[in-house]
Amino acid sequence: MTANERFDVAGETAVITGSSQGIGKVTAEQFAEEGANVVVSSRSEEKIEDVVAGIEESDAPGEAIAVECDVRDRDAVEALMDATVEEFGSIDHLVNNAGASFMAGFDDISENGWETIVDINLTGTFHCSQAAGAHMQEQDGGGTIINFASVAGTDGSPYMSHYGAAKAGVVNLTTTLAYEYAPHDIRVNCIAPGFVATPGVASQMGVSAEEVDRDSVERRMGVSEEIADIVQFLASDAASYIVGETITAKGVPDIEESPEV
Repeated sequence: MTANERFDVAGETAVITGSSQGIGKVTAEQFAEEGANVVVSSRSEEKIEDVVAGIEESDAPGEAIAVECDVRDRDAVEALMDATVEEFGSIDHLVNNAGASFMAGFDDISENGWETIVDINLTGTFHCSQAAGAHMQEQDGGGTIINFASVAGTDGSPYMSHYGAAKAGVVNLTTTLAYEYAPHDIRVNCIAPGFVATPGVASQMGVSAEEVDRDSVERRMGVSEEIADIVQFLASDAASYIVGETITAKGVPDIEESPEV
């Protein structure tokens, strides 16, 4: 197998939650372009149908279907996985990308606000991983589960304590699940992005992906394509020896300089 073949995902099936826009959408488009079958999923039926239409119009070799799903709803999650297997015969890759947050001081977060963010980011990851994992354990070849955390979950997150706590839980769940699922040939890993120029970030910070120079090393904001590259790597045979890890992608690190003597 050549180096390029080790990164190949052609003919495999990927379920990507939260793929109506941003990182999830770009990942779905990239996988389809690489020849994978893609299940585009989010709570917005109209948006995911638009993503699928765009993939079909692009003449990408991979097939795509849209399945509406709220990851907080276990029945909807089970239906998502069943629909995937019915359409494509297997679930080779699960990308737990669905997430949500809002900014608020800790004392201003309501119980409902806390539960909503934890349910989407952490409990949703639990639902999807368990439901997809059941199929992966029954099929030949196992599969991969790629979770999405955040630097908010690895470094702390002022004014996003609910989101940071949920994403920290995703990091820990990744490690534990990787251990439990390894005997079933299921690799579980995680990605913790820093600032990425998604539509959500653009609306909040006024920075679009077109303004980010992807070729520049000295930067602290990435683009969705760079995260999609990591997803494909973790899904492929090229990452066969990476299990239970969280890959942080946040650009130039913050370094505390030594004080002058």
